[in-house]
Amino acid sequence: MKTAIKLILIDLLIAQIVAPILIMIPCTIYLLVTTGDLDKVALTQMIMIPAQLAGQIMMGIYLWKAGYISKKKATWSPVSVPFLICSGLAILTAGFLVSALMGLLDWIPNIMEQSFDILQSGWGGILAIAIIGPVLEEILFRGAITKALLQQYPPTKAILISALLFGVFHINPAQILPAFLIGMLLAWTYYKTDSLIPCILMHILNNSLAVYLSIKYPEIENMDDLINGTPYFIIFFCAIFILAGVILYMQRMTANR
Repeated sequence: MKTAIKLILIDLLIAQIVAPILIMIPCTIYLLVTTGDLDKVALTQMIMIPAQLAGQIMMGIYLWKAGYISKKKATWSPVSVPFLICSGLAILTAGFLVSALMGLLDWIPNIMEQSFDILQSGWGGILAIAIIGPVLEEILFRGAITKALLQQYPPTKAILISALLFGVFHINPAQILPAFLIGMLLAWTYYKTDSLIPCILMHILNNSLAVYLSIKYPEIENMDDLINGTPYFIIFFCAIFILAGVILYMQRMTANR
C-alpha cells in the first residue's frame, strides 16, 4: 500500500505542480514579451497541452529510472489474439454500461469539462488523452501499483484497492466512479495475464472512443444522449450479455490464475 500511495503522490506532484510550473515560466515570459499583458485565459490555454505532455513524459522517465517498468517477457506479451479480441469487446461493452450508469448520475459535477475541451482542441492533447496517458497509467497503476498490491493482499482485495485508487486519482467527481469500475476490469485483466499489453490496448480503445465521441458529438454527455428509446435498451441488454460472455471466456483462457 505504501508503494501505491507513494507513486500516486509522485505522479500528482509531477503532473499538477512540477510540469505546469516548468511550462508556465517560458509561456508567461512569451506572453509578456509579445503582448505586454498576462491574460490568464490565454496563459491557461497555452500551457494546458504542453504541461500534460511534459508531466506524462517526466513520470514515464521516473518509472523507468526507478525500475518500475518491468523488462520481463510476460509483462509485454500480447497473450493471444482471441484474448485481445475479447478484452476489446469487454472494454467496449463495459464502457457503454458505465456510460449508461452515469446517465442516471448526471447530477455529479464534471469540474474538468473545460480542461478536456482545451486538451481536445489540439493533436498534442488528443495524443496525451488517447495514447500516452493510457500507456503511462497502465504502467503506473497495473504494472506497478496493482502488481505491488497483489504481492501484499488476496487478488480480490488487491483489485478493489487498485481500482479505488485509480478512481480517486482522477480527482474529477464525474470520473471517479467510471474510473473505479473500468479500473476493476483492467486490474482483473492484469491479474489474469501478468501482461500490460491487453490493459494498454483496452485503455487506449476506451479513451480513443471517448475522445472521438466528444469531438464528433460535443453536445452529448452520456450514451443515452446519443441513443435513446428501444434501440438503447436493446444495446444495453446485449452489452450485459456480451460482457458476461467475454469475461467468462477470458476466465477460461487464463484458468491457470
